[in-house]
Order: sequence, then C-alpha cells, then structure tokens
Amino acid sequence: MRNLHFPNGLTAEKFLADYWQRKPLLLPNPLPGFQCGLEADELAGMACEETVESRLVLEKHGAAPWEARHGPFDETIFAELPESHWTLLVQDMDKHLPEVAKLLDYFRFIPDWRLDDVMVSYAVDQGSVGPHIDDYDVFLYQAKGRRRWKIHTRPVVEEDFIPGLDLRILPRFEAEQEWLLEPGDMLYLPPNVAHWGIAEGECMTCSVGFRAPTLHEMAMAWFEAALEERMPRHRYRDPPLKPQPAPGEILPNSLDEFKVLLHECLNRSDQTDRWFGRFVTEAKELLQLYPRTEPLTDNQFLNRFRERAVIRRHNYARMAFSRHQKDGYDSLYVNGQDYRLPSDSGDFLPVITHYRILHFGYLQEWLEQPLYLSLLCRLYNDGYLQFTDDTE
Repeated sequence: MRNLHFPNGLTAEKFLADYWQRKPLLLPNPLPGFQCGLEADELAGMACEETVESRLVLEKHGAAPWEARHGPFDETIFAELPESHWTLLVQDMDKHLPEVAKLLDYFRFIPDWRLDDVMVSYAVDQGSVGPHIDDYDVFLYQAKGRRRWKIHTRPVVEEDFIPGLDLRILPRFEAEQEWLLEPGDMLYLPPNVAHWGIAEGECMTCSVGFRAPTLHEMAMAWFEAALEERMPRHRYRDPPLKPQPAPGEILPNSLDEFKVLLHECLNRSDQTDRWFGRFVTEAKELLQLYPRTEPLTDNQFLNRFRERAVIRRHNYARMAFSRHQKDGYDSLYVNGQDYRLPSDSGDFLPVITHYRILHFGYLQEWLEQPLYLSLLCRLYNDGYLQFTDDTE
C-alpha cells in the first residue's frame, strides 16, 4: 500500500485527529515517485467525450465574467481560447485513466465510501475558478506547473456570493494565508474554507475530493427508500375514541398513534444500515454499469477465472461492506446494490473490497465454496468485475 508522507513527523492518525475537517495543511512533496503522466492535450480530448463530465471557466473574454461552459466540447474550441485567465476541469479522471487512479492508493487511510473522485484541472496563466468555498474535503495535488493558493477561514453565507453568475464567486477576498505550490506539493482543505487558486503560468492540478451529501439529500433518499420498502401498507387506525366536545380539536392520543407508526419504521436499524451502504456507493449518472448481455454460469465463470488468473474491479464500481451480527448476515454494497452473505464470511469481504485486482490463487479457497463462487459470478455478470480481454 502506498502511504501519504506527512510533514514534520505527522502521522495519519494525528492528521485525522487534528486536521481532518478542521484546518488546512500544506504537504510538501507528499507523494515521492508518483507521476500523474497526464498531458493537457489528453485532458482536452477527454473533455470532448460525451460520457465525461467537464467544464470550462473563463474569468474574462467570455459571454459574461466568470462564464462556465459545460462539455462535451468540440475540439476546435480550444484553439479559439485566449492566452490567459481560463481553466478546464474534468471530473472522475480516476474512473477514466488508470494512471490517475493510482493517486487514490495514497488515501486508503480514509474510508473508500467517502471518496468522490479525482478532478483534474488544466489552467493557462492566471487561470482560476475564482474565490469560493466547497462543502467537502479536498486534497489539491500540484501535478505540473505552479499555482498560488490563498485561503481564509471566516464564515461565508449564501448572500456573500456575487449574484447572477454561473459560479459562486466571492466578490471580496482578504487572504489569511497563501502558498505557492510547486510540482509535487499538495494542500489539504477542509469543508467551507474559502480558497482561491491562481495559475502562475500553465499548470495542472489533481483535486481528490470526498463525498459530502447534504442532510436534505440523505433524508429525501432515505424516505424514498422507506416508502418503497419499509412503510407498512395498512392505513391509519384510530386509538380508542370517546365523544369529544370540540370536534375540530386534534387530540394528543391521535398524534401519539401516528408517532408510534412512524417510529416503528424509523427504528428498523438493520434496514437503515443497508440503506446507508447502498446510498454511499451509488454511482453518478454518467458512471452507471449494466448487466452483461451474455452472462456466465458459475462453472463458466470459474473456468474463465482459472484460465485468466486475475480479474479486475471495473473502474466505475464503488464497493463497501458492513457487518450485521444481529440477523446473521453481512452486506456487500456495489454501486447502490446490496449483496448478502452469512456473517461467518471472515476476510472475504475485506479482501474483495480492498484490492482492485483479484488473483485466482488467492481466492481459490473461497472459489471452492458455492456461496462465494456464486457471488463473484454475480458481480461479474452485473458488470462490476471484468477480465482483461472482456469486450463489454
């Protein structure tokens, strides 16, 4: 496993206790030996693909100040751009290019399900997306060139942003700290720290961002799932009634009856646990995977796995697992799907969620058991695992 090199003897444990979601940290050259390998022309080519999410931000020379254009782009647009003050941003580059995905290996001390993506930005001189805040944790790795980062930690509210723009830009920005990042340097920023990164010459930055859904999003998703799966179908029934002198009054016992019904649904913790696993592993719309048109039987899968020796997790597949001792089952979550196994599965779930490349020899003991063979075959047929010579 690759390890992030923290400065001044700082450990991962100390970083999580003192800095994570608390305060910024500059990490000089924390990934010795790592090379992104991505070129500007390659990034621009990715921004022309329909299945890739991308944006182009022009501080000047656009239809309006801080204009944001959304891809996919025609390749001719890049020849028409000005010499300064623009930035190209491409999301989920870890899903599209293996050399970018290697960057994630340095962050395995943070739970995988928290990870969102690696966004790569290319900027010409003075290119920027403006002073703003993000609602998530981010590590800003300077892959090429130099970028100056300015931050402040004062509270920011929605009314502080310039109205009517494509982006949430802060009109006044008085920096408390600033750093000039050279190639190989990294800056960690917790949520809601106002920041402004300005390219000094051409530069490329890899932003490792972590998912942070709002409570509103989580509540909406939870209640939608509850309505489909857990809410009882029977109708409201009155508690024992007595004649009441004021028929327009809602009496406390009627409210109590409703609260009991709702409480029964909210207290089904096993269902909530599994909902959470499905929710945090859901894939974005452009990163959906679909079942294979020609699925394999368990024996066909076993024979092919034996012949190929290795199988890989698809780059779009998000995996996590949880233990459920109460009902005797564990759950594997993949892209919002839930696969159940008996709780005596031992290290099987930690292994298949930790390693992106799985070797037949290492899994052979499990493959000899129909339960685990069937699960791996299902994961393959559902598109989450693949052999190197697969065409689908």
